[in-house]
Amino acid sequence: MTQQTSTQPTSENIKKLADLIKGVKFAMLTVQTAEGHLHAHPMTTQEVEFDGDIWFIGGKDTEQVAAMRAHPQVNVSYARPDKGVYVSVNGKANLIEDRAKLDELWSDMYKAYFPQGKEDPNIQLIHIAANGAEYWESDGKVRNLIQIAKGLVTGEHAHQGENETVKL
Repeated sequence: MTQQTSTQPTSENIKKLADLIKGVKFAMLTVQTAEGHLHAHPMTTQEVEFDGDIWFIGGKDTEQVAAMRAHPQVNVSYARPDKGVYVSVNGKANLIEDRAKLDELWSDMYKAYFPQGKEDPNIQLIHIAANGAEYWESDGKVRNLIQIAKGLVTGEHAHQGENETVKL
């Protein structure tokens, strides 16, 4: 993979990341526990355009929210293996109380987790202010296999796509 680093945040970087994570239903949110361990768990991706901020809805009584309260630095990972796309976003978690934002993000699917609906006192909005991201984008499974095979035969480095680190 071709590795590049972009040190200046740009609207192009944000648009690229937005395009890569669009349509990914679940993300893995990694937090640091009280013991210092890293713990990842799936979160439902919100249907909002990525602009450098990521939003989730969680439960106030969960270990993950407690961990973010104590250690706000987190990582959010997205994967679309069928497309050869992987994105890792690091940032700071903020626990927010905002009824208008909850109304914007709410879907009836959340009733499975919050039986009282939007009025459930356990609902916690989680805002991730992204610091930076890294993504890997390949040309697809078949092209990757061809590049790997070509590299094995020729002894040359296999070009498997694009890898870039961006500052947000």
